[in-house]
Amino acid sequence: MTQTDATTSAPAGPDIRPWAALSALVLGFFMILVDLTIVVVATPTIIEKLDASVNQVVWVSSAYMLAYAVPVLITGRLGDRFGSKYLYLAGLVVFTLASLWCGLTGTIEMLIVARVVQGLGASLMTPQTMAIITRIFPASHRGKAMAAWGATAGVAMVVGPILGGVLTHALGWEWIFFVNVPIGLVGLVMAVRLVPALPTHRHSFDWLGVALSGLGLFLLAFGIQQGHQEDWAGWIIAMIVGGIAMLVMFVLWQARNRREPLVPLVLFRDRNFSVSNLAITVMGFVGVSMGYPLMLWAQAVRGFSPTQAALLMVPMAVMSIVLAQPVGSLTDRIHPRIIVGTGFVLSIIGMFTLATQLRPDSSIWLICVFQVILGSGNACIWAPTAATANRNLPMHLAGAGSGVYNATRQVGSVVGSAAIAVMMDSRLAHFLPGAAAHGDAGASKIADPQVAQLFSKAMQQSFLLPAGVYFLGLVAVLFYERPKHHGFGDADSAPAAAAHAGR
Repeated sequence: MTQTDATTSAPAGPDIRPWAALSALVLGFFMILVDLTIVVVATPTIIEKLDASVNQVVWVSSAYMLAYAVPVLITGRLGDRFGSKYLYLAGLVVFTLASLWCGLTGTIEMLIVARVVQGLGASLMTPQTMAIITRIFPASHRGKAMAAWGATAGVAMVVGPILGGVLTHALGWEWIFFVNVPIGLVGLVMAVRLVPALPTHRHSFDWLGVALSGLGLFLLAFGIQQGHQEDWAGWIIAMIVGGIAMLVMFVLWQARNRREPLVPLVLFRDRNFSVSNLAITVMGFVGVSMGYPLMLWAQAVRGFSPTQAALLMVPMAVMSIVLAQPVGSLTDRIHPRIIVGTGFVLSIIGMFTLATQLRPDSSIWLICVFQVILGSGNACIWAPTAATANRNLPMHLAGAGSGVYNATRQVGSVVGSAAIAVMMDSRLAHFLPGAAAHGDAGASKIADPQVAQLFSKAMQQSFLLPAGVYFLGLVAVLFYERPKHHGFGDADSAPAAAAHAGR
């Protein structure tokens, strides 16, 4: 069987129920994305309980995101070779066991190691979800299915801090990881029963590409995040330059690789795919980075409990959930430039107005109003961007496209996590010299009004970083063009349509 034939075929019959399979996949996908941000609100508590610094706790998230992002290009190919269902199940088992390990750790160093293993599990799962959806849904329903997948990502990014706050306050920080165990078991049973086993085909694996991209991304992220801590020493600069050089070499190798490159550069000939990848990189950056200064400010300056701090995110989460279905239904009818561009404009307004409220005497009601605006904007970005990314691609490139799309979102998250750590460290050092974020950003409220004022300014200026990055997304989506047809892969949809008939 040729590569194209295997990719475009899907088993037909009454045992294939696309929407039931989607429900199982979405549960696992939701869980691994929640873990991108669930640590954010628990940051002050982990600092206190494990005697850690802000930078170390940010590494708890960065380690997860790096382990998630680096292998995600190759794990998509492994799914094609050994079966997307089986790679998804293997990843879910690894993720669930690693979650248990995270909750049982007693040191910050071991927690970071456990998060690396957890990230590897997530990297096995994510590309399989998008690839399976692409293959089991007919073109006429694929847009709605991908919109649901994209909306899940958006909702998960804002539900993470809320869930983290409730669990940390009620049961302890360990439960932000223990909660994954029962959910993982339910997801495992659902996936075994509802997700179909699809045909496989051989791949040649670009191991040089894996090495170059992985090493480049690690050097770049590590150098950025540790730069301020090490006073931008020569070896830090060398790491950053080396990381950039490795990534440039990766791109050059992908252009020269005539067998089966890790990232087929032909994908980027489609303008909408390129634009969607830029937009989702921005969303990955913002989704991870905005929570740290907001949650630290709420707990250290306002004296909120983790649950109370997390409730600040509820208006944004509610709007993301409420608008997910109506926005998803518009993705096949409205030009993506209009709907996603509107989302970025609303998000920019929401973020910059929210930044003005990080003061000791700010109005909580105004914060909620600005969160509503931000949530409305995000709802107009996540689902339409996911639905537009692969729509113009031929079916035999959809799997590679989904891997690249997931990888770029994770790259945005990795860089966002590293960048916000540097920003917070530098702003705290500027306003509170000598007051390391080790103990001064703990779970208890700052008693000195002057220190609280200066800490607020540090967090407010840190918050401007993710707010400003939104502008890059707005500029990118102005270059969207109208999709070439309704639902990507129309020419290859017959086998999937037959499968859909059994729903």
